Order: sequence, then structure tokens, then C-alpha cells
Amino acid sequence: MFNQLSALLTDYTFQVVALGTGFLGLLSGVIGTYATLRKESLLGDALSHASLPGIGIAFLIVQQKDLILLLLGAVFSGMIATVIIQVMSRKTVVKLDSALSLVLSSFFGLGLVILSAIQNNPNAQQAGLTNFIFGQASAMLLSDIQMIAAVGLAMLICVLLLWKEFKVMTFDPLFGKTLSFSSRLVEFILSTLIVVTIILGLESVGVILISALLIGPSIAARQWSNRLSVVMIIAAIIGFLSGVAGTFISSIGTQIPTGPSIVVVLSLIVFFSLFFAPKRGILANHLAYKRRQREIVLQLEKWEEEQR
Repeated sequence: MFNQLSALLTDYTFQVVALGTGFLGLLSGVIGTYATLRKESLLGDALSHASLPGIGIAFLIVQQKDLILLLLGAVFSGMIATVIIQVMSRKTVVKLDSALSLVLSSFFGLGLVILSAIQNNPNAQQAGLTNFIFGQASAMLLSDIQMIAAVGLAMLICVLLLWKEFKVMTFDPLFGKTLSFSSRLVEFILSTLIVVTIILGLESVGVILISALLIGPSIAARQWSNRLSVVMIIAAIIGFLSGVAGTFISSIGTQIPTGPSIVVVLSLIVFFSLFFAPKRGILANHLAYKRRQREIVLQLEKWEEEQR
């Protein structure tokens, strides 16, 4: 057993995939914190589904499975979906949740139609495009990891440089509009970071599950702290550990997909945080309620004794 575990940990493929999914989870934890605090959790789900037509259209243009070009197509499609959602929610009577649901279903349906048409094409280069729906982390290469690391590092630097602006637009966007910087530009940059994070995770987690990786770490981290910086650090750690642990479980099992394994590990961490967080957890709140209840009973008993 120990020899098998040692062989797995020293396996090159496992190291590459674990590093890629771990860094992707870290990045999702950081960027997803903004989406959660801005109450735009469903936005990640909508944008991930909206990226599917861009992948198909990019393949139809280049006629080969070039990951970078396919992801660029996904980014373009995701940005179009973002603009449509913002216009519908701000310029019409359609509410944000309705706009998100409409864009999610419409773009995902269009993507499935395009991929179905591509599958009927005898072009051998189209093989594996459907993996973007459910993800296939085992197909990640070292070049993919380097691309994710480079883009992710640039995004983290952007977060550090615009820390105050992002913080203001997250907690008090009306006040942010009165300041000297362009609130629309800051919101556009923040939306772009969310879109790019989703796109980077399509190959490993897939269109359907990437929203869980984007939102889950921040939900769990929020239970442990009220400070943005601490929540973001905890979310990054949870995302990283979920990616590595999910990859490990997928590797030791037989035909266990990596993406769903990551989401299952992440879900367990979220449920643990919801129940056992020391201040905001369900158990802590229940104990605090019982403690207050006992205090009230004691005060009533003391008051009754004084009245006698």
C-alpha cells in the first residue's frame, strides 16, 4: 500500500494534474470570493454555460483543437453573455436572476447544437471537444499548467493592484460611483477576471461543474471569518486542497472522473464549515441559542424570586 502511494505521488502525470487543479482551485477561491460577496453566484454558472458556443465556433474557424484558441473563443462568448446580462438587468424590466437563467439556457443550447454539428463532421481533429462539458483533467499537459499559472499570476497581481477599488465596488458600489476612478471600468475588469477564471477551469472541471469550484471555496471560507483578506486566503487554501485531494481520489480509484471528485471534496468542506465553524456554523449558532435561552430562564427565575 505504501509503495503504491509513493509511486502515485512521484508519478509525473499525477503531479502535473494535481498542480494544475490545485492552482486552478486557488485562483477560483480568490476570484470567486468577489462573486459570492457581490451576490452574483449564479453568474459563474451562466458564464460557464455561455462559453460553450465560443468553443464550438472557434473550432469551426481554425478546424483544429488548439486549446488556447478554443479558450479565446470561450472568453469572447463569455464576454458577450456578460454584456447581454448587464444590458437586460439594467436597461429592461427583466431582473438579474431571470436574465442569468435565460442566457444560461440559450447559450448552452446553442453550444450543444454547434458541438453536435461538429461531431457529425468527419474532421478527426474534433475528437475530445465534448470533454469541455464534463471536464477531463487527465488531459492536461505541462504547457496547459504553464498557461494557467501565467494567466493566474497576472490576475492575482491585478487583484493586489486594484484591491481597494474591488473592495469598494463589492461592499458599497453606490459610494464607489462617487469616487474618482471609473466604476464601470472596475466592474468590467472584475467581470473579466471571473470570466477568465471560469474559462481556465473548463478543461479540468467542465462547463457544468466549474461554477461549484468558483463559489464553493468562498462560501466555506466565509463561515470562518468576517475580514475580506482572511476570507480570500482561506478560500484560496480550500480551493487548492480541493483540487489536489480530488485529483488524488481520482487517481487511486478506477474510472473516477477528476472534476466530480474535486467538487465532492469541496462540497464536504463546505458542509463541514457550515456546521462546525466556531462563530457562524449551525452548531455554534444552536449552542449560542441554547445558552441565551438558559440565561433568559435564569433571569426570569431570579426576577420571580425578587418579586416574592
